[in-house]
Amino acid sequence: MKRISLIVGILGFAVVGCTNGVKNDNTATNATTNKATNISAESLSTPNKKLQTIGVALGDLGNPFYNAVQKGTETQAQKIGGNIRVNAVSSAFDLNQQSNQIENFTAANTDLIILSAVDKKGVKPVIDQARLAGRVVIALDSAVDADVDAMISSNNTQAGEIACQYIADRLKGQGSVVILNGTPMDSINQRVNGCEKSLSKYPNIKLISKEQNAEGTRDGGLRVMSDLLTTFPKIDAVFATNDQSGVGADLAARQARRNEFFIVGVDGSPDATKAMEDKDGVFAATAAQNPAGMAQKAVQIGNDIIQGKKPESPEILIPVKLVTRENLSSYKGW
Repeated sequence: MKRISLIVGILGFAVVGCTNGVKNDNTATNATTNKATNISAESLSTPNKKLQTIGVALGDLGNPFYNAVQKGTETQAQKIGGNIRVNAVSSAFDLNQQSNQIENFTAANTDLIILSAVDKKGVKPVIDQARLAGRVVIALDSAVDADVDAMISSNNTQAGEIACQYIADRLKGQGSVVILNGTPMDSINQRVNGCEKSLSKYPNIKLISKEQNAEGTRDGGLRVMSDLLTTFPKIDAVFATNDQSGVGADLAARQARRNEFFIVGVDGSPDATKAMEDKDGVFAATAAQNPAGMAQKAVQIGNDIIQGKKPESPEILIPVKLVTRENLSSYKGW
């Protein structure tokens, strides 16, 4: 009996020791907001493991930006080879739906999860769950208040700065400006902050509206801009926090037969370039992103992490460039 008790005691000690070790290795920390870490890669990835499945959780696949992200993901997956399966899903900017989608990816043993978060705080529980389950998670386009393996985005503050610097220069430092705001995502907030930073240098530029949410859609831009045109008899420039709302605002201007102002967007989307080609419209410029390039980078880094290779920096900002009617012919687009 003494011998049996001794064996049981030794086995119990071993089990406790293993359990504690796994818990320490797999616990995701949240010490610093918006800082990407490599906890899941360090503790759960296997060197030389092959990437087989990618789940992509996006805001709205009806938006050309997210379509480009999907295509970029598929392109890079094909380059890597090995019949990697890509499953891209749309949440219509609904947090509950996106959370369910990420939970489904986790349950399906998806190797790499790429997400463009619709709510930087709200997605934290499902990101933590995914990483504790050994999934590699990369945030794309919008930062999150959770630990992720990498964060890849356009320099959204720069986008707002160069767009509104263009506005200030064209207005020669004087006029009334409207901001078409959007869904309160981190990327949108950064664009607004960048815009306000540029405009703040010009005391004779008055920001007459900045809170109206155009929801990042053409219909939203049409609705909000129509209301603003009714409210303000004179507007000199509009900063649209994305191209789709800017295209909607351009349509509102046509319907109201107002052309005293011009519109600058963010994205560099096909719809924006088409609007800029129309000389009868008021869409004048856009701070162009590279969504397909960001997605390709995300897949590349995710594949490296799965194989045990850490990125030099887990936070990657992709520069944007201003596209205007003057340089539109040299812009390659999405």
